[in-house]
Parts: sequence; C-alpha cells; structure tokens
Amino acid sequence: MLKFFYGVLLALGMVVGPSAQAASVLFLSPGSTKETFWVSYSQFMQAAAKNLGMELNIQYSDRVPETTIKQARAALQGPNRPDYLVFVNEQYIAPEILRLAKGSGVKLFIVNNALTPDQMKLLGARPDKYPDWVGSLVPNDEEGGYLMLKELIRQHGPVPSGQTIELLAFSGLKITPSAQLREKGLRRALAEHPEVHLRQLVYGGWNRQRAYEQAKLLFKRYPQTSLIWTANDEMGFGAMQAFVETGGVPGKDALFGTINTSPAALQALLDHRLSVLLGGHFSLGGWALVQLHDYDQGVDVSQYGGRDRQVPLLRLIDREQAKRLLAMGAAQDFGVDFHSLSAKGKPASYRYPFSLQTLMH
Repeated sequence: MLKFFYGVLLALGMVVGPSAQAASVLFLSPGSTKETFWVSYSQFMQAAAKNLGMELNIQYSDRVPETTIKQARAALQGPNRPDYLVFVNEQYIAPEILRLAKGSGVKLFIVNNALTPDQMKLLGARPDKYPDWVGSLVPNDEEGGYLMLKELIRQHGPVPSGQTIELLAFSGLKITPSAQLREKGLRRALAEHPEVHLRQLVYGGWNRQRAYEQAKLLFKRYPQTSLIWTANDEMGFGAMQAFVETGGVPGKDALFGTINTSPAALQALLDHRLSVLLGGHFSLGGWALVQLHDYDQGVDVSQYGGRDRQVPLLRLIDREQAKRLLAMGAAQDFGVDFHSLSAKGKPASYRYPFSLQTLMH
C-alpha cells in the first residue's frame, strides 16, 4: 500500500529525490561579525543562496587561523558534512584544509585568496591530485593596489621638477596573499612615478586601532605627507583619525585612498574625506555560489571562464555609484537574479558576468 502511494506521489512529481535536495554550503569567514566587509560579504552570499535555493551556513574565525582549521576539521570529519566547503587562503591555511578534506567527500572552493605560486609548487596542486577541490575565485588585488595609487596621484596633480609627493602606505597582514598583491600594485604605480616618495609602508593587520597607533607616529615623523594609501577601510579610518588629531583635514591637507564599500567608506567618499575608493569584491562569495550551483547541476564550470578565475571586481567607485551602493546596502536588497547568471543551457561562448556592473544594473 505504501509503495502504491509512493508511486502516485512520484508520478505527480511530489517526491523530492536526493538529487533535488538543496545543496548545502559552509562558508568559513576569516573575519568577524564586527567587520563591515565580512558582514556585507555574508549578506550578499545569503541573497545568492536564497535565490538559488541553496542551504548556506557561515562561521567566523575572528582572524584566528587555528579557529578556521578547527572549524574545517569539524565540517570535513564530523557527522554533519556539507556538500561544499568555501574558504579563504587567509594566512596560508589552504594546504592544511586540502589535506583534511581528503576522503571526506566534501567539495572545496577557495575565494578571495587562492593558493600562492609557492604553495602550488609544494603541493603539486593539479586538479587530479585534489579531485574534491573544484575551483577558486579571486579579485584583481594587484590591479586594485595599482589603481588606488594612480588615482591618488592624478587627483594630487603634478609637482614642479625636483619636488616630491610624500606617501604613507598601510598594508594588511604580511602573510595574506591579497595584502601582498595590493602592495605589489602599489609598487608598480610607484615605479611609474619617481616624483612620489614612499616614506614608509607598515602592516596594520586590517585593523583600525593598530593603523591609528601606527599613523600617530608616522604623521609626527613625516609631517609633509600628502597621500595615504590603505589596503582596507578599517585601516583607512584609523589613519584618518590620527590625521585629524594632528589638525589635518582629510581630502584637503592630504588625500586618502582605500578599498571596501562599507557604508562608512561610501559616506566618507560622498563627504570628500575619502578621495579614492575601490570596491566590489564583497560580491565574490555570492558569485562563487552561482558556480557551485551550476557544478551541482552537472555543469562543467571550467568551460565558462576557467576553473580558477580572477575577476576584475576591484574598481574605482565614483560618487554616483557610492549613493547607489549605500541605498542597496540599507535595503539589504542587491536586486540580482543569480539564477539568470547560470551557465546552464548557455552557449560555449558564455562567460560568467561577475562584475560591479552586473551588481549595479
């Protein structure tokens, strides 16, 4: 009798088989719930998961890599394994997670910081060696660091021959690939502008308080500083606070540039306290879910832009875009139809349109 009812339900399409179950994803965020970047990152991921019908859980490690490893071990070796584990190679933890994942059956996807060239060499990281590692998606960090300094110099304007423009730089964590790449971009721009003198580069660890304390000393040491390059908004605001305490006016006595479209950074751009702002990479996690949803549906995502992709998400934000991003953030409605971005049924020429433009439409 039960078999009969099951057969009727099956015929009516009312039984959801295992293949139709929502794919479960665990994202291990390296940040904390107090960091606006990682909060907006999570909100965009949640919007994508909801739109795509995926089950998403997020755990934060508060910048403690050992916590991420512990969370990964529990997810990969515990009884309630997700279908997909999404994580960041923050402080070089990816090889350990790849090792823990062997034989777990959980598929891995890396966002924001992928394996470094040295890690790739050491691991011999070929797709056939780690079959459960299905891909990575990273932003254009090097270009971001480059574009920020170029725009700061452009806004400063030329100086008479023989004069210099004094610059201070605040990078993130020394052992984070995104910080290294942004710094590399900074140095590329410096090589093109011999009139710009980098007085000092310090590592603020992405932290506002630390950058504030460093900046207090640096502004005393280099009172002629007129450009401040910061690898994220938290450090940007720390440096700005120290500058204001010296009697300086941000946007007038010195130009500040940073990365991240947090509400505070967008507002600072509108208020002209920030002169240069880049952003868009908070959307990476959401775009990763589009690819994982396709992968789950049997789509060969490598056909539509590569298994390991760099996406040019870091772009200069103008004040009109800042207003729109502020409104979107306030409504927590990104207005993106993630389903429509799927490669399923698309021609071979299709490429995932992951960009700030897609977000702003």
